[in-house]
Order: sequence, then C-alpha cells, then structure tokens
Amino acid sequence: MHPGDQTIFALSSGRPPSAIAVVRMSGPQAGRALQLLAGKIPSARFATRVLLRSAEGQPIDDAVVLWFPSPASATGEDVAEFHVHGSRAVLAALFGVLSDIEGVRAAEPGEFTRRAFENGKLDLTEAEGLDDLIHADTERQRRQALRQLTGLLGDKARAWRQQIIDAAALIEAGIDFSDEGDVPGELMTPALAKVTILLGEIEQALASAGKSERLRDGLVVAIAGPPNVGKSTLMNHLARREVAIVSPHAGTTRDLIEVQLDLDGYPVTLIDTAGIRDTADPVEQEGVRRAKARAADADLVLWLDDGESGHLPEQGAARVWRIRTKVDLGEAGVAEARPGAIASSAFQISARRGDGIAELIAAIVGFAQDFFGTGEAVLITRERQRALLADTASSLRRSLDMAGVGEELAAEELRRAALGLGRLLGRVDVEDILDVIFREFCIGK
Repeated sequence: MHPGDQTIFALSSGRPPSAIAVVRMSGPQAGRALQLLAGKIPSARFATRVLLRSAEGQPIDDAVVLWFPSPASATGEDVAEFHVHGSRAVLAALFGVLSDIEGVRAAEPGEFTRRAFENGKLDLTEAEGLDDLIHADTERQRRQALRQLTGLLGDKARAWRQQIIDAAALIEAGIDFSDEGDVPGELMTPALAKVTILLGEIEQALASAGKSERLRDGLVVAIAGPPNVGKSTLMNHLARREVAIVSPHAGTTRDLIEVQLDLDGYPVTLIDTAGIRDTADPVEQEGVRRAKARAADADLVLWLDDGESGHLPEQGAARVWRIRTKVDLGEAGVAEARPGAIASSAFQISARRGDGIAELIAAIVGFAQDFFGTGEAVLITRERQRALLADTASSLRRSLDMAGVGEELAAEELRRAALGLGRLLGRVDVEDILDVIFREFCIGK
C-alpha cells in the first residue's frame, strides 16, 4: 500500500501522564475510526463531547473529538482528533483500537508535516520554519521561526520565481516571434532590467544570511583559563544553578561541561573547560587538550585569571575577553589585553561574591546583539536555503553575461534560476532531501 493511502495516528501533545492528551489521525480511514470510536462523525470543526468505545462496545474514555474533512485540514487529508484524559492506560486502549483498523498505523516522525507539504498546505521553507519553531528555546529564535512559518522566505521566493518566468517569457517571445508585427522588436532590455533588480534583492538577502543561520544554533561562549581561578564558580553563577563542581583543588574540572542559557532572548551555549596548565596526568592532559580545542572553536572566550597567570594564550579566531577574578581577595588592577588578540576587554569580578557579574552579563548580551544582528528582515535561516539562493544568483549573473552572446543562452540560465527557486520551495527535484528534513521532526508533527 502506498504511504499516502495509509491512515496514520500519533500522540500530538506532551508525554503522559497529563491532564489532556491529543491524538491526531490523518488519512482516508480517519472518518471510519471516528465513527467506530465515537459512534458518529460530528459536525466539521466543532468540538463534540462523546464517550469513546472499543469495537466490542467497552468504554475507553469521556473525550472531546473534532473532525476536519479534506481538503480543509492541516494535512489536506481527512483529519480526526481525540482529546482524551492523558493517562497511559487511556492512550494504550485508544492506540490498541486504532491499530486494529485495517490501513491504520502509527505515524513516523514528521509524517503529518510531510503530508501537509505534499498536499500543498505549506512549502518546504515553511516546513523548516515549523521545525525551527518546535525546537526554539528563546524568544528571538521563536520570532525568527514564526516569520519563516508564516511565509517570509516562501512568499518572497514565489514572487522572485514569477519575475524570472516573466523575464524569460520576454526573451523567448523575442526569439520565437521576432518576425511577428505585434511583438516588440526589442524585448531583451526590459527583461534584463527585471533580472538586474531581482539579482540585487537576492544578493542583499544572501549578505545577511550568516547571522540568521547562527541564531538557530546559538552563540558559543567558553570559560577558559588556568586552574583554580574561578571558572566553575562563574559557570554556576551565570547558569544560576550548580552545574559544575567547585573545589579549591586544581584540576577538578577535567572534561567539558556545557549548559544552554537564554540571555535576553539570545541562545547561548556556555562551556566550562579544564584548567589549562602543564601536567603529567594523562587524564588531565586530555582535558587540557579538549579545553584548548573548544575555546578555539568558540565565538567568545572568557579568559579568567587571578593576576598570577601571565599572558593570554592563542585562541584561534575567537574573540577573547580577559576577566580578572577574585577581586574580593585584594586590590585588582585593570587587566591588560594580550597584544595581537582579535578583541579584548577587561573585567574585574568576584565569582564567589558576585561583584561585576551583572556588568559581564550585560557585555555578553551586547556582544550577542552585534553577533546576531536584529534579524527582523532576514530571509535565510538554513544552509540549504542559502546554497540554493546562491545558485540562483549565479544563474542570474550568467544570464546577464550571456545576453550579449546569445538570447537562447540567457533564457536557459533564467530557466536554471527558476528551477533553483522551485527546489527552494520544495516543488521540484527535492526527493533526496525530504527524508533528511522531516525525520528531524517529533512524532505527531
């Protein structure tokens, strides 16, 4: 049986136990299942209270059901929803009845959204926005994902594609009907004007792509420095909970400790690293190696020292801020930046007492603002989108270059550009990436 001919079901709410659980079905057998369990198919899009019963007539639960006939549903298919009490026993009984219906099976991850995509309810950029919205941890990630889900990039790409088709039609009309009296003799000039404007818009979108892609992953901040300078204490202070062991003994932290933070809506991965020093302990040597590697890959390194650690080590391309710690133990001078550092700042803190922590957090938030930008008008949020738009821009440039060589070559490059935008929307030649995208979704979405 073709997957589209099968009816799928899944728990679409949180894990049990819960007050209410939502079980969703989509496919040709959804109405039959609703008739079997509820005894009737209720009015479309009206919540109806019913007593769900098994095929043998045994009560399952006092529930609310909804019916969404195709095509006016989230997936474009017949959809039924069962709002039941969220106990494991109720769900097990309901799933058992649904599984016994011929042509009905449990859904795979992302299968509801994939059916919505295949039935034209959303394009691929909107599906990616939905995935990002599901996994959003911060307010800024949520806003960016919601803009994609509501068609920010998809609507723009459809408009761009239509402009390319219009330009290509002008060029091809000049080729095919050059001898016709009612066809303008010079169609290449307005066509190239359209392409030039369109290319500028796409290049502008590509110029701001990196920051929005990074907002999905977050800013990586590594806390580094020699042993016993307060790295773990600062980690706990920033995380506002005990995530790292604090000890007066050097070498306590031997592996990387990561915690996810929300700083003013910006996603931040904070990493506590092993104290960097020369040691004969092979386990600690590995911790030092990992600490150096992670700090080099970070976006920002907070290098802690208590005034006795000497110069900052090389940290690759990462921004480095020098943090003078333990200022509660005595007079601390302003820390000097290491010559050659990509960026340096001087802070004086007491991680134990909290001195200077608020100022440090504010500085990290400011760094994040510069790093990510506002992102309000950013169209591109994924590498796939960026790559396809870059290919489209290349095709548009070639069409402009080919205009003086041959109209047929310019028209062919425009066809390639339109194809690239079609792939961006998921309407042509994307079977090889659909599984990769939709398997990242949770079951029931």
